[in-house]
Amino acid sequence: MGRAMLLQRWLGPTLLSAGHRSAGGRKQTPFTPKLKHVSLFRSPSSRHGMAEEAKKLAGYAAVDNHVQSHSMLPNSPCPPTAIKLEPLLPLLHLSGQFFVRHRGFYSLLAVSVRIKNNQVVGVGSGSTIVYAVDRLAERVRQEKLNIVCVPTSFQARQLILQHGLTLSDLDRHPELDVAIDGADEVDAALTLIKGGGGCLTQEKIVAGCAKHFIVIADFRKDSSVLGQQWKKGVPIEVIPMAYVPVSRTIAKRFGGEAVLRMAVSKAGPVVTDNSNFILDWKFEHTHNWKEVNIAIKMIPGVVETGLFVGMAERVYFGMEDGNVGVRDPPVN
Repeated sequence: MGRAMLLQRWLGPTLLSAGHRSAGGRKQTPFTPKLKHVSLFRSPSSRHGMAEEAKKLAGYAAVDNHVQSHSMLPNSPCPPTAIKLEPLLPLLHLSGQFFVRHRGFYSLLAVSVRIKNNQVVGVGSGSTIVYAVDRLAERVRQEKLNIVCVPTSFQARQLILQHGLTLSDLDRHPELDVAIDGADEVDAALTLIKGGGGCLTQEKIVAGCAKHFIVIADFRKDSSVLGQQWKKGVPIEVIPMAYVPVSRTIAKRFGGEAVLRMAVSKAGPVVTDNSNFILDWKFEHTHNWKEVNIAIKMIPGVVETGLFVGMAERVYFGMEDGNVGVRDPPVN
C-alpha cells in the first residue's frame, strides 16, 4: 500500500476540525478561541488510561510542532486545514506500525514550527512532560539534532539526564527558544494554574526566559474559567516565616482560604526546591487574574504565584475521545 493511501486511511479526509468538548465528552457551545482537533485512534476503556494517552498525545504534539529540523514547514503558505500530505512523505520514511505506536504523527503536519536545530528548550515539570521528553529524545537521536535543555526542577533535570539530552542552565543560556510545560488548569483565555507539583517559581522563570511558551495538558485540565476543573486552588510559594501573615492577608483581601500544603511522605509541610513553603489558595469566585496575580506578589513574603497570565502562546490538549485540541490565545 502506498504511503499516501496509508496516511489517508489513518487520518481520514479531514486533518483538523474546530470544536470543543468538555471532560465528560458533552458538546459545548464553541468559544473563542476554538480548539482544533486531530483524531488518531480510539481512546482506552479506563479513564486513567485515557488520561495517560491524552498526556502522551499532547506531549508528542508540542514537541513535533515546535522542534523541527526541516526548513520546509515554517514557510508553508497553507493553513493547518490545508496542509498537503504528499510533500511531507519523503521526510517521514515511516511504516504503518509507526502510527499505531507513537500516536503523534499528526503534529508533523503543523505549520507553526518554532524550533529548528541548534536551539535551546526549556523542559517543564510534572507527569505530562515525561512524554514530551520521550519524544524530544527520540527526535534528537533519529534526526541528529543539537538541542540544549534547561530544566525547571530536579525532576526535569533527572529526565534530561536519563534521556541522554544535553543539560544546561540559565547561567549559560539565559534566553530560550521555547519552553514546553504542563498545567493544572487552562481557561479560555489561556490563563494557567500551575504549581501542583511545587515547581511554580522555576517554571515561571524558565517560561519568562523563552521566546515561545507552549503548554501540554490532558482533557481534565481544560476549563472555560479557572476553578471549574482544578479544585485545589492557586499555589503560592512563600518564605517560611511569612506563611501565616500571607495566608491571612490573602483571605482578607480576596476571600477564600490559603492553606499550607502538607507533605505526604514526611512530617510537616511541603518544602520547595527553593526551601520555601507553598500555600494553596482556594478562591471562592472568578477574579481579574492579572490584577490578583500582581496584588498577591506585592504581599511581603510571597515569592511567586501559580497564576500564569498572558504567558502561554499555545496549548495542546490530549482529549478523552482520542483527539488533540490546539488552543491559541483569543484575538482581542
